[in-house]
Amino acid sequence: MTPADLDQPAFIRVLTADEVTGLGPAADGPLAGLPFAVKDNIDVAGVPTTAACPSRVEPATGSATAVQRLLDAGARPVGKTNMDQFATGLVGTRSPYGACHSVASAAHVSGGSSSGSAVAVAAGVVPLALGTDTAGSGRVPAAFNGLVGMKPTRGLVPTRGVLPAAPSLDCVTTLTRTVALARTALGVLAGHDPADPWSRPAPAALPPGVARRMRVVAVPDGPLDLDPPHRAAWEAALAHAATVARLVPVDVSAFLEAAQLLYGGPFLAERLAAFGQLLEPDHPGLDPVVRRIVLGARPISGADVYRGQQRLAELRAAALPAFLGADALLLPVTPGHPTLAEVAADPVGVNARLGTYTNMVNLLDLCAVAVPAGTRADGLPFGVQLLAPAFADGPLLDLAARWCGEPVDQVPTRSLLAVAGAHLTGQPLNPQLVGLGGRLHARARTAGGYRMYRVPGALPRPGLVRGAGGPPAGIEVEVWDLPAGGLGELLPAVAAPLALGPVELDDGTVVPGFLTDPGGVDATQDISGSGGWRAHLAARIARGAADR
Repeated sequence: MTPADLDQPAFIRVLTADEVTGLGPAADGPLAGLPFAVKDNIDVAGVPTTAACPSRVEPATGSATAVQRLLDAGARPVGKTNMDQFATGLVGTRSPYGACHSVASAAHVSGGSSSGSAVAVAAGVVPLALGTDTAGSGRVPAAFNGLVGMKPTRGLVPTRGVLPAAPSLDCVTTLTRTVALARTALGVLAGHDPADPWSRPAPAALPPGVARRMRVVAVPDGPLDLDPPHRAAWEAALAHAATVARLVPVDVSAFLEAAQLLYGGPFLAERLAAFGQLLEPDHPGLDPVVRRIVLGARPISGADVYRGQQRLAELRAAALPAFLGADALLLPVTPGHPTLAEVAADPVGVNARLGTYTNMVNLLDLCAVAVPAGTRADGLPFGVQLLAPAFADGPLLDLAARWCGEPVDQVPTRSLLAVAGAHLTGQPLNPQLVGLGGRLHARARTAGGYRMYRVPGALPRPGLVRGAGGPPAGIEVEVWDLPAGGLGELLPAVAAPLALGPVELDDGTVVPGFLTDPGGVDATQDISGSGGWRAHLAARIARGAADR
């Protein structure tokens, strides 16, 4: 299919052969010959960057860093895609070039603001398209068109050459039909750009608490605000999730409150600062809804912004502990899939609701990937998103691949060690593992039957006893990957009644871990019912008992 074959305005401009040639000779690289589309708020040298505003006609003097990296990897651009004007919207209808719709239904929105990029991939015009995602603009259209929408960690992919919406939050994203291509594209796009003040280099190793193999996924511990067709699809997605990972319920209220801050609080002022000058004076090419929303930030004061930052910090402190016991958080992408008529009747309200589960991701400095999760009963695509801490992009894509049934390369390991107490992430002895060059390999549980006892000593710690008739669901552990010789260096620090021995995990594998001699424990200190050391400590705090 070509752009001309589409039944909707997915492209603002299709590049001519001369324009493509002007970008330089085709390169040989990992994306050699791959056609791609570019959201029209991202610069392509020699072509205007309209951001869906027709008055912007000056050609870009150079290509955005992201575009240039794709060119250097051998990909070739096809055209610039339609979008919600100035990347302000999640619907795909706020464009003077016309509204896009889902490839599955001419009556339902495509999602925005990366609307044209999603349609171009879903319709088969290109296998890869660049979008942007500040509030969900890459994930919402992915969900509404059955695609993979990768929103990397803020700053991992440079935004130099992107017309800003909210510079501190903007991300360049990819839309693809497979996780494999999203992974390849991210490998090309990621990397520090010293000319971009918002660019951040990825750490040499995964950050503390990020496992190389994600096996535990947090899910909301209560019902969500979902339209009935979405609710049924979400229940089916949860059932599928249980075949991909172990699920743990968490309170997501802090995440959802943080999402409300983006447009319902002072953070809207960043859009006014970024491109408010382009909205004055008014003219027919400006979308009236975009203009009203952004200029509505004028009364916001500096004090309001600082109060908003304080509240966001409080919500971040409440939300992020969800990742202590889980690798990723699973959420639907949107509460529903509105029609174009519903958006026309309430353009602000319907759009605002679409950001319920996406708006907070960049505010909380998370990475995310939207993945297809089947179809609703009415045949419309349904998508979910997996969220993880900053710079967990690689393991998150591996988890997404498992979700989609795509192959995942085995993670090479050195020496594995199962820990259950004071060596867990965030616990007092965890620095011993980090100091030995250890990396968190996976969160897991023991096989059923293990018991956990609180053992005496100056430092509160637990001991595992194997084959003692413990909980069938096992006990929470972390599996750490240590360098050669790491176990030997750790052994002198292991004090009785603990010792190293074989620990069977919930997936049937056996690794060394900390065990306790059954004769060295006090039966009155059996804490197996808590299911893990962290849960035991939390219960003690809740009871008002301080560890001594």
